[in-house]
Amino acid sequence: MVGRNGEFDLLVSSTIRKCKRIVRDDNSSLVLVLPYMTAEYRNNRNSFNEYYDEIEVCSESADKYFKSAHQIRNRCMVDRSDMVIFCVEHNFGGAFNTMKYAINKDKNYVNLY
Repeated sequence: MVGRNGEFDLLVSSTIRKCKRIVRDDNSSLVLVLPYMTAEYRNNRNSFNEYYDEIEVCSESADKYFKSAHQIRNRCMVDRSDMVIFCVEHNFGGAFNTMKYAINKDKNYVNLY
């Protein structure tokens, strides 16, 4: 599961696609989890569907205030994950807060920074 809100998300997505192409693609899926329905997705649905294996809108964050929706979506992704990979270099911000949440939930995690 990946978001689409920064360079790290895009790097992860392209790396997963490359690994699926080179190694194998029958044991994994690249799932985009949107915090809410976006105009970018609505206007480019076909290209999104070609790039990602699955696309879902997080039901917990879809109707929340847009500034808090990303954090709610991130926590939902952590809750559903066995392992979470971060690239957090600062001790503030959304990614840092999500990493703290994963640590508090006793999730396996790696910070690549």
